[in-house]
Amino acid sequence: METLTLMKLVFDTLLAGAILFIAYKTLTCKDLFQAIVFFIVFGLLISVAWGRLGAYDVAMAEVVIGAGLTGALLLSALVKLKKMHIY
Repeated sequence: METLTLMKLVFDTLLAGAILFIAYKTLTCKDLFQAIVFFIVFGLLISVAWGRLGAYDVAMAEVVIGAGLTGALLLSALVKLKKMHIY
């Protein structure tokens, strides 16, 4: 029983560290495509965190809206920006 609790603690700690690391990489990345990919990964990790907290409906909404829809819209905007040679 203690092993399972210890494994949960280690997993939660690693998850929190990964979320902070990906958030840092998203904010400091100079390449826009990489920043969008980091943002999508950030949304997926946040949804795992919501799942660990027992908020499964919020986790599903985060995956669909936060990572999926927003990521697709950001990638679409990046493609349009490249075609217009704005940045």
